[in-house]
Formats: sequence, structure tokens, C-alpha cells
Amino acid sequence: MTIRILPAVGDPDAARTVSALLSQLPDAEPAPAVADSTALVDALAAAAKGAGAPSPAGPAAAVEALPEVVLVHERIGPTPALELIREVALRFPAVGVVLITADAGPALFSAAMDAGARGIVGLPLGYDELAARVQAAAQWSAGVRVHLGGNPDAAPGPSGTLVTVTGAKGGVGTTVTAVHLALAARAAGRSVALVDLDLQSGDVASYLDVQFRRSVVDLAGISDISVRVLQDAVHDHHTGLGLLLAPEEGERGEEVDDRAARQIIGALRSRYEVVLVDCGSQMQSANAAAVELADVALLVTTPDVVAVRAAKRQVRLWDRLQIRKAEETTTVVNRLTRNTEIQPPLVAKATGTQVARTHVPAAFKELQPCVDAGRMQDLDGRSTVKQALWALAGELGLVDAPAARQGRGSHRARPSLTGRRRKAIAAGAAPGSGTGPGPAPGAVPGSAAGSGSRFGARRGSAAAAGGPGPFDPAGPYEEG
Repeated sequence: MTIRILPAVGDPDAARTVSALLSQLPDAEPAPAVADSTALVDALAAAAKGAGAPSPAGPAAAVEALPEVVLVHERIGPTPALELIREVALRFPAVGVVLITADAGPALFSAAMDAGARGIVGLPLGYDELAARVQAAAQWSAGVRVHLGGNPDAAPGPSGTLVTVTGAKGGVGTTVTAVHLALAARAAGRSVALVDLDLQSGDVASYLDVQFRRSVVDLAGISDISVRVLQDAVHDHHTGLGLLLAPEEGERGEEVDDRAARQIIGALRSRYEVVLVDCGSQMQSANAAAVELADVALLVTTPDVVAVRAAKRQVRLWDRLQIRKAEETTTVVNRLTRNTEIQPPLVAKATGTQVARTHVPAAFKELQPCVDAGRMQDLDGRSTVKQALWALAGELGLVDAPAARQGRGSHRARPSLTGRRRKAIAAGAAPGSGTGPGPAPGAVPGSAAGSGSRFGARRGSAAAAGGPGPFDPAGPYEEG
């Protein structure tokens, strides 16, 4: 969001200092400073009147024409600073006013808040404090404008999409999933932050070959995370991802509690369009808070009894602690094969969650060179694992539909098809004609996934001849 700032500073030296600092703020659009209170009020009135009078949008257009933040220096004249703040707050309630003063004591702070200010910046001016107050006032202004009818599509406060990726247990592919979802969103042109909240054993740095001394712990003790502090803690990876890594010393992960996690995630969501969080498989207060705040909460599991039981325990834990309901969780089935006994519909039934339509095939040989080299971003575009994970990003809305389909054909999107079956389809054989591997045409399919058989009782081939494959949620199963 672009923040329009109008400084009201009478002292020329102070005006130059304010302008120099404002020019360093990211996404800021500072206007030339006005020299007195009369010029400030006139400028605001002209902006509101010029946009709102003839427009059919009326007040909405007038609100949108106003700057988000006004800076008022304590030595402004002829109207005293506090009276000027009160006048601006009454006449232009969608503008956040910040007072610049040498006296930042509690008495003046209380008086400024009573007058309608949204914050105080102490003199001499510092970048971090000024940036924090301007950002806070701009977020408040955005929220007020929603209620006043200006820019109804804008959301107050943090607006980035938050996606958490949690493993049912260790080794199910949580980090690989999080990394490739982030890479897919970045390839679609979105600004993406990848956060490693697996605080004791996070591996995002290893998968992307990163050595960076800052970590999420460096933000844990900061009560007001400014733009400059966030930039210092986030590593700008050459892929375009912003990486906030887990600490090298796992014991330091205890310093990140739920309050710190909420504040860190809020700061990231205000700066990035997509925030991906690798939560690992062990629930702590920090990653539990992330799951609770998430727009999309993914639970990664493999199609085996131990992992699905662990996924079920995780879902029940979230429900007992009122972190997230099962129906609000999306399960991703990783390492799925045609002959896997446990298929996605059975996973959905066992866990009570939604199961993503896109499943990830078992093809570790494709991943192993990139994993060993620590360069997951170099995974071949023809890899069935990469195609499935990027298709999952499209299903979750992290990329546009055309981008999600780019580079993969209709058959490659379904890694369950064998080479023989692909050739048969390419030659014109109907998918249901019985061409390719499978039971004889006379074979009788078993009951559907919704039958009352016990967990783990599925046996045999996943699909009968002529029927849908195991990647179809409605596919049949054979009883053992």
C-alpha cells in the first residue's frame, strides 16, 4: 500500500530532516512540507473538495483523495499544535495525525491522544521510530476509510495471505512443500515471505543453501517491529523470496512465544502479499498461533497408517486447544502411488479434514540431487513432484490459474499414469477402454471409500479397469 504523507513543519531545518527521512520509507509518497497550520488545513480541504464534489462517488472519492498520514511539528503556527491536531481530526477523520515533539512525556502523550493524534515521534528524529509511527497511523487510516466508504476493497491492517504448512509427523515432506509453494507464488509475481517456525530443527536454510546470522529470534524481544528492523532480520534470497529463518541454536526457540509470533506475522503480512510458514511437526505456542491466524492451514501426511494416525492426533489437538477446527484444515497427501493401500478419501474420512485435490507422487529420486546440494530451487521443471506442488499452489489460489497450468500437460498433471497408459491415450484410446495396466475387464471393483470397513483394511489395486485412478477422490477400492 502506498502511504501518502503530508508534513506540516514550520522550521526549515526540521523540514529538511523530515523530508530526508520520509524519502527513505518504503512505499511512502511524501508531499512537500507546508509551513503553517493555515496552509495545512487549506491543502486538506482542497484535496477533499477537488475530488469529492462532482464525483458520483461523493464522500468516498473525497476520502480517498486525502493523505493517509499528516505529520505536525510542535512549533507549527499560528495555531498551536494540539489545537491543529484536534481540528484535523474533526474535519478529516480518515487522516492519521502524528505529532513531532521534543517532549515525549506521559502528560503530552495523553493530551495528544485526547486531541486525536495517532502517535508521537520524539526529537531528534530517528528512522525506526518515525517509520513505525507512520506505518501504524497509515494502517489505522486504512481501517477508518473502509467504514467511511473510501476504497471498500481495501482491508484494514495486515492484508497478506497467510499459509501454514504443518507435518503430521517428521519426515513427511513439510519443508519441501512449503518451499515449493513459496517458489510457485513468487514465480507468479507475488511478494513472498517464507518463515521457518520449526524452531528447534528448521531446515529451510539447508534446503535453499542459505547462511544468514539473523533469525526469527532476533524479532522476538522487539515490542514494535519497524520496517528497518524487519528488513535486517529477513534474508533476501536470490530467488526473490524473503526468508525469516529458524535459529541455529534450537534452545533459543523458546524465546519466541505466541505474542511474538503474532506480532512478527502481522508485520510480515503488512509487507508481503503471501506469507508461507513452515510449522514443522511439533506444536509450540509460536506455531500454534500461526495456525490459528492462518487463512489456509495445510497438514501434510504420507499415505501410511502411522502418518495418518499422527495427522488425526494433530487435528484433535488443534480442536481441543481451540486452535483450528478439522473442517477448516486442508490435508495434503504426499508420496502417493497407484498401489498405495490408503488413498485420499480414506485420509479425509480418518482425519475429518478436507483433502486437497492435488496429490504429490512418490518420486524421491527426482528430489535427492537438489536435497543433497541444498538447492531445492533448481528442481527440474519436468519433475512430477514440482508439477504437483505448483499445481497445489494454483489450487490454493497462491498463483493464477494460467500460471499454475504453465509447463505441464493434462497427462503430466496426473503422475499416476504410467508410460504405457500415456501412450495409449496419446494414440487415441479412450481412458475407460481398458488399455494399459489394471485388472481384467471382468474384475469386480470393491466398495467405495465411504464403506464401513476398518482403517487399514484396503488391499489390492487402487483402480479397476475402465474406472478412475487413485487420484480421483471418487475412485473405487478393493477389499483385501
